[in-house]
Amino acid sequence: MAAIDTWVKSSFTAAGLTRDVYRRGSGPGVVVVHEIPGITPKVLAFADDVVAAGFTVVLPSLVGKPGREVSGRYLASSMLQVCVAREFTTWALKETSPVIGFLRALARSLYDDVGGPGVGALGMCFSGGFALGMMVDDFVVAPVLSQPSMPFAVTAKRADDLNLSPDDALLVARRAAEGCEVLGLRFTDDKLVGTRFERLRELLGDAFLAIELPSSKRSDHSVLTEQRDEASVQRVLAFFREKLQVSPR
Repeated sequence: MAAIDTWVKSSFTAAGLTRDVYRRGSGPGVVVVHEIPGITPKVLAFADDVVAAGFTVVLPSLVGKPGREVSGRYLASSMLQVCVAREFTTWALKETSPVIGFLRALARSLYDDVGGPGVGALGMCFSGGFALGMMVDDFVVAPVLSQPSMPFAVTAKRADDLNLSPDDALLVARRAAEGCEVLGLRFTDDKLVGTRFERLRELLGDAFLAIELPSSKRSDHSVLTEQRDEASVQRVLAFFREKLQVSPR
């Protein structure tokens, strides 16, 4: 049995989009949004750790084939899909990706189903900033941004952009001022992240909790998956436990 087959598959429609969603676990909800190229075995391994920590996890499949291993060709095909899909603002400045409406509705549905103090939201790579956009809803109480990389950092302005509209940025800043903390993770030499951590510090102030790991090689990027840092994984789990009020198992 493939690892993805241990998850319950369903379909979810909102904001004009329909996507497959995979669910597993019990306890307060956490939405985990995969990186490029898709829900890989290492993304599943991280999500399984979140389940084991005491949470109900939903994994929306936005691109790629769930369970497929990473390869160069697979990365390229998924990157192309992200670049041309209308739900992702891969190049525009100061815009919230349309897919955020879908993810907010998914988080609301999960929260309505399992209850608790709120839900967690985690994005990585191209989806790294999505949890920030989801934070405009007050039931998203544990947002995590791992190596946020969109819009793609091909210019200095894009490398500095948080993939948020001005109105959403104001709402996010207000929630941070009201006490909602945001956890961010990156390797220090990751060019795909650009200067976004500096912008996050400006927008969120002391509510931004940054984990910045020294890069050991130029390809270091995926903090929680392909170049998994175990201490960072445990810090994310502790963040979810704290904000969602789950005792360590």
